[in-house]
This record gives sequence, C-alpha cells and structure tokens, in this order.
Amino acid sequence: MSQWTHVCNQSDLVENSGVCTLVEDKQIALFYLPTENQVFALANFDPFGEANVLSRGLIASQGEDLYVASPLYKQHFCLRTGHCLEDREMSIQAWSARCIDGKVEISL
Repeated sequence: MSQWTHVCNQSDLVENSGVCTLVEDKQIALFYLPTENQVFALANFDPFGEANVLSRGLIASQGEDLYVASPLYKQHFCLRTGHCLEDREMSIQAWSARCIDGKVEISL
C-alpha cells in the first residue's frame, strides 16, 4: 500500500513546465501537463551533469512517450518511468503523482 504525500498546491505548478519541491530531503521535479491532465514526479538530479536541474528541462515527446530534456547535456528522461532515452542502462527515480482537489500528492 503506497503512502500519498502532499507536496504542493496545483496553483504552485507551471503549465507545460517543471518546478522543484523538497520532500524528505529529496529534490523532486514536478511536471504539469494540463492537456494530459497529469502531474509527473521525477528526481531532480541529472546523473550525467551531476546537478539538480531537471525541473528546468524542456518537455518533449517521442511517439506517445513524454520526456524531459536535461538543460545540461540534453539527455531525455521518460516522465512516466525515469528511463533515459539515449542510455537505456541509466534511469532516475520516478514517483506516481496526482492532483486531487487542488492538492498535488506523490506516492512515496
């Protein structure tokens, strides 16, 4: 059974972009796509650039998969799974996220 944790309000999110939140000493990048009516949560740490920058990345798609492109070296990380498009052996942590009654929650 997963535990849902309130991390921010929906009004704190930026449409089609990322913001960073701190949860239990972890930087988490939140991406809000209103056309998909979804919030995605990924680790903010870019393992290639070794910096907490993914919340500043650009959202892109390939087929039906949605990615965030790191602002440093441009690797793409899947918003649903955290897997890297350019290096299938590399991935970052991804959490389930939801927005209920204007509150954004992630499953820890």
